[in-house]
Amino acid sequence: MKICCIGAGYVGGPTMAMIAKQCPEIAVHVVDLNPQRIAAWNSDTLPIYEPGLDEVVREARGRNLTFSTNVDEAIAEADIIFIAVNTPTKHFGIGAGRAANLEFIEKCARQIAKVSEGHKIVVEKSTLPVRTAEAIKRILSSADNGATFDVLSNPEFLAEGTAIDDLLDPDRVLIGGESPKAVQTLAEVYAQWVPREKILSTNLWSSELSKLTANAFLAQRVSSINAISALCEATEADVDEVSKAIGTDSRIGPKFLKASVGFGGSCFQKDILNLVYLCEHFGLREVADYWEQVVIMNDYQKRRFAERICRTMFNTVSDKKIAILGFAFKKDTNDTRESAAIYVCRDLLRERARLVIYDPKVEKETIVSELLSALSDLSGTISDLDRELVESNVTVVDNAYDAAIHSHAIALLTEWDEFRTLDFERIYQTMQKPAFIYDGRNILDRQALRKIGFEIFAIGKSN
Repeated sequence: MKICCIGAGYVGGPTMAMIAKQCPEIAVHVVDLNPQRIAAWNSDTLPIYEPGLDEVVREARGRNLTFSTNVDEAIAEADIIFIAVNTPTKHFGIGAGRAANLEFIEKCARQIAKVSEGHKIVVEKSTLPVRTAEAIKRILSSADNGATFDVLSNPEFLAEGTAIDDLLDPDRVLIGGESPKAVQTLAEVYAQWVPREKILSTNLWSSELSKLTANAFLAQRVSSINAISALCEATEADVDEVSKAIGTDSRIGPKFLKASVGFGGSCFQKDILNLVYLCEHFGLREVADYWEQVVIMNDYQKRRFAERICRTMFNTVSDKKIAILGFAFKKDTNDTRESAAIYVCRDLLRERARLVIYDPKVEKETIVSELLSALSDLSGTISDLDRELVESNVTVVDNAYDAAIHSHAIALLTEWDEFRTLDFERIYQTMQKPAFIYDGRNILDRQALRKIGFEIFAIGKSN
């Protein structure tokens, strides 16, 4: 058997690497039109950081795992073709700000139809709106070379930072399709390491909707506890104590009840807004309003955090140096997409703060690019004033101690483990006084920091 995956990003790369590792008899070919990305997959410095990924890639690469830009060749040779390209939120036209941009999905389908011969199983791996498979099937059916196709939905349920463990021991593998034979063929691939009882089959539409719904439910829990964190600060309750108390209820459970500066990542906001757009499209206005509130609450939490910094630092951060610890949307990844840090930094920059940013895995170029994008309008245009703001008021350093020197405050925005063990007595000595810490992830020992002399503010904690 030969497998092709179109798209060498956060989903395609790790997923195909795991299939290749666990199924050495299957030839797995990952293709992408970005030559720099492919070169990185073939190097010792992979394009994404994920614990354990290096070892998996090294084991299979050169044996039965190939990365290349030879898209047509890989499609023509494959028995199973995964589509794992990006489906970003549209920033133009109908559905701008909500609907998924399916441009790359359609281009993939057209290319598959053009170069395929014989029978192919085409697998949706990208997160897609419900009934996207219908469009893919119609495009594939237009092939005039005699090729035939079955279309399956096989959404990913990976959490960045734990993706390798999620692939090795998934909660479930979901396969949706109309052809029992095609579903069985794909199921047999996963069954080489995943217990059969964890491989679920549904119809196409249930599978497509399950991915959006899973992310919506998880994000809803985060926004729910963050909403309560604001009330805790106002009433002198402790959000961690509230979270623990309700999490012990077996009907609720403790997961995704950790208050923070807000959720980020490539999926939650994008998928909820996609769900909102779908509900609006089908005339389900009340359902759309319900889910949109999850995103509204998340935006509020990020804005509230930046406003609290300004308010407690004597109502101004203009020309004050603020050390930003963490820029990735969560620890153990270099992914910055929709990171809460982007928007907190943007709001602080608009207040004319001077930011010194450190993240263990995010490169300077990515940080600057994300901030420029956040300050741009929907068309991607940024004013000369905002560009100058980033160039003059943003510095990126390579350790937390350098970030803190002469700073007025520290804002901890990603829960990297190394931030828990910093020498805060040393940091305190190098800072302006009074020295402020804003813990956006509630990972620091507030009492210990107060003893040192810090003024500390945390999510859902009164002061």
